[in-house]
Amino acid sequence: MIDLYYWTTPNGHKITIFLEEAGLDYQIQPVNIGRGQQFAPEFLEIAPNNRIPAIVDRTPIDSGQPLALFESGAILEYLADKTGRFLARGGRERYVTLQWLYWQMANLGPMAGQNHHFRNYAPEKIEYAIQRYMRETTRLYTVLDKRLDDHEYVGGTDYSIADMAIWPWIRSHENQGQDLEDFPNVQRWFRTIEDRAAVKRALARAEEVNPKDGVEMDDEARRYLFGQE
Repeated sequence: MIDLYYWTTPNGHKITIFLEEAGLDYQIQPVNIGRGQQFAPEFLEIAPNNRIPAIVDRTPIDSGQPLALFESGAILEYLADKTGRFLARGGRERYVTLQWLYWQMANLGPMAGQNHHFRNYAPEKIEYAIQRYMRETTRLYTVLDKRLDDHEYVGGTDYSIADMAIWPWIRSHENQGQDLEDFPNVQRWFRTIEDRAAVKRALARAEEVNPKDGVEMDDEARRYLFGQE
């Protein structure tokens, strides 16, 4: 059994998608980041960076004590190794997949996140910031589109944790000022993954946890998410 500390954000969706794809037993422990639950002492023991997602694996790979992990990329890599699925165990295929996983963690996620913030949430509309992050998001979509021009999936011929990491961020393309019509290879890939039964189950779990599918951005949420000291 895996305890998943989760909220309905792109990073949270990565892990529910994997768990549904792999058929692992898990239970969701909701962490409403708009109400400050990520700062609860018991959660910080698991995720000291006060970010979701995090997991506690009650039956870890080494058969030892329960294992707590935070950072969505690390969790995906661990779960892939635990199950032997969605990531090659060795060879260049493994490293090609991992480079795209790290690309999402270091590039697409942070840049699209800043794009979201300055376009949709910032109390002051700073045109330079909006354009800066929107252009960088467009550049990253272009990189992804070029990769998918001659590859069925991001890692190559097989569906992998790289696809699971990237897809939830592309799902918010409209809020990032991106039109998938401009990226036909991304659009093809996006629709293929959207149609997977496990992805649909993962989004249904999100609906159960939080029908608003995201964060209700009121003054309390802004204080917790953007006013941290």
